[in-house]
Amino acid sequence: MNITVVGTGYVGLVTGTCLAESGANVICVDIDVEKVNKMKAGIVPIYEPHLDVLFQRNIKQGRLSFTTNLEEAIKDSTIIFLALPTPPGEDGSADLSYILGVANDLGKIIMDYKVIIDKSTVPVGTADKVTAALNKSLNERFAKDTEGKPTFDVVSNPEFLREGFAVDDFMKPDRIVIGSSSDKANAILDQMYAPFVRQGNPVIFMDEKSAELTKYAANSFLATKISFMNEIANLCELVGANVDDVRRGIGTDTRIGNRFLFPGIGYGGSCFPKDVQALAKSSSEVDYDFKILSAVMNVNQTQKTVIVPKIKDYYSGNVKGKKFAVWGLAFKPDTDDIREASSLYIINELVEAGAEIVAYDPEAMDNVKTLMGDKISYTENEYSALEGADALLIFTEWQIFRNPDFAKVESLLKEKVIFDGRNLYDLHQMEKLGFHYNSIGRKEVTK
Repeated sequence: MNITVVGTGYVGLVTGTCLAESGANVICVDIDVEKVNKMKAGIVPIYEPHLDVLFQRNIKQGRLSFTTNLEEAIKDSTIIFLALPTPPGEDGSADLSYILGVANDLGKIIMDYKVIIDKSTVPVGTADKVTAALNKSLNERFAKDTEGKPTFDVVSNPEFLREGFAVDDFMKPDRIVIGSSSDKANAILDQMYAPFVRQGNPVIFMDEKSAELTKYAANSFLATKISFMNEIANLCELVGANVDDVRRGIGTDTRIGNRFLFPGIGYGGSCFPKDVQALAKSSSEVDYDFKILSAVMNVNQTQKTVIVPKIKDYYSGNVKGKKFAVWGLAFKPDTDDIREASSLYIINELVEAGAEIVAYDPEAMDNVKTLMGDKISYTENEYSALEGADALLIFTEWQIFRNPDFAKVESLLKEKVIFDGRNLYDLHQMEKLGFHYNSIGRKEVTK
């Protein structure tokens, strides 16, 4: 089976690599010449656990290749994935220019039947727009002679890949959603995905619009759970309850489940913020006021910096000249992605207030350096960041931060003060160790 993947971001590169691992011949296309040359040399351009092993193995075995030439890439492929960016516009709508641009290009070069798959997260109706763009180009090409005009099917096949677990999610999916009205396309994709669902996880066929909405609905629901739990955490602090106990109390209810109930400093990344915003925008376009989504976005925006007033209060409203060690910059652990990371919002507010930031993250520091430059300082490990710092601030729940050497932490900090945006530590342990410890939705431990 010959497959082309257009776009080599998190979704495209994982998709192409994992399909090659199943035995398919995959060509990945990207317009970035430097990036393509690096991938040809076996360099993975993103950090994603376990991706490098599959990536290098399939390049070596000749099943995974890279090019900037779209026409050459699709020549022998029946299946073409569109894994392109859909960044939010100023009004919150998803920008489809990359997808429609490639659809227009494909209409100028396809010579035989193709299944063209929208893998990117796209608004309801995008499959129709891609179909229209393809037909427009095809009609222009074959305006004088319509005989022999190639056919195609456009399919919506949304991804459900969690950064940090994307390889496992692709290789062992909970479900695969395919939106298509074509029996021919469905049969081809059923065959392509067969190696990934041998244990019986469902392949769910539906129409294109339902598939497009399914992705937005899934991410928006998860974002709603996170924001709801953050609201509960904020209430816990006011009434003297413990959010850990509340979380366990409701999470054991099978109707609710225990996932996405951990409070913190809000959600970030490339999916939740963009998808919630896009679903709200597309709803407004059909005159539907999706009130819950408006609340979710407002809560999350506030939650991103909820820890800042706590820090300022501890220092009597003045953090000028204070040095803070930051553990964690990525929006979540096991990724180098800093898009919409809460850490950046908090750091900006503290720096504007005159504080000095010294940060450590296992993977995301290069990306933050590109964005923030020398606005903050960086260290080679988590303990170096603590030297002479007034307090430790925790923004990402990397595994290496969960069980540190607290004696070493104490010896390096000026004061035994921790502000924890991810609730990593046990309150009784912090009390016993004599730290001033402030977390989310739990009582403040004072020295």
